[in-house]
Amino acid sequence: MGEDSEAIRVRTLFLSDLHLGTKGCQAGLLLEFLKDYDADTIYLVGDIVDGWQLRSGWYWPQAHNDVVQKLLRKVRKGSHLVYVPGNHDEFLRDYIGTTFGGIEIADSRIHESADGKRYLVIHGDQFDMVVRHARWLAHLGDGAYTFALFVNTGLNRIRRRLGLSYWSLSAWAKLKVKNAVNFIGQFEEFLSEEARRQGADGVICGHIHHAANREISGLRYLNTGDWVESCTAIVEHYDGRMEVLNYPSLLRARAAAAETRREAPEAMPGRRAVA
Repeated sequence: MGEDSEAIRVRTLFLSDLHLGTKGCQAGLLLEFLKDYDADTIYLVGDIVDGWQLRSGWYWPQAHNDVVQKLLRKVRKGSHLVYVPGNHDEFLRDYIGTTFGGIEIADSRIHESADGKRYLVIHGDQFDMVVRHARWLAHLGDGAYTFALFVNTGLNRIRRRLGLSYWSLSAWAKLKVKNAVNFIGQFEEFLSEEARRQGADGVICGHIHHAANREISGLRYLNTGDWVESCTAIVEHYDGRMEVLNYPSLLRARAAAAETRREAPEAMPGRRAVA
């Protein structure tokens, strides 16, 4: 698509873990996604700006600024934007309850969907025991993760030259490690229980860079994923239906459909059969 006038309109858009300010951020893909989708309400579900990395060294290319400007433009055009900070942009938690330029800062939020369901919207780091009780270990893990993303960037540069699609080494490795899989499962259960405690029908969170849309003990668990590895988001359609969008997969499907149309033989003029 690429033009705002042709953008797909949804009721609500949920984005998290953009990690603007890091070399791992897929800002180019994110900007294209924001051109493809508009929403009445936009939730930024934490780790939008990576304060941890920016403190250790400034990195802010034009593409990252373009993403911020695109979001601000959506606000100016009427979108309601709610920013729920995470652990990497925790400096914004000092401003919870305030509004800047039409952007509301909130620690968490109960979102009511079009079909009447109530969802707890929260980043989720509050339920990550490593982040809460061993911050030095969290930072050590963040450094190792940054190195994995550095390798991943080089690998995908080679894949692009070979005409291959994007693939995440770090996401693949994370799901192959038993402890990581166990952690994801425990995180999902903790967040679902918190949603139940607050009387919600489900939870929409981020933090662990693992997109999901599934039922856990009668509640709907949704995770937005990230824009470092998987490039995913959650949208709420106008009937209240929630959907996880994997943008690279959508682009591949779109490209395949366009290729099929190009390769389809043109319809030949009908010929009268000869008796």
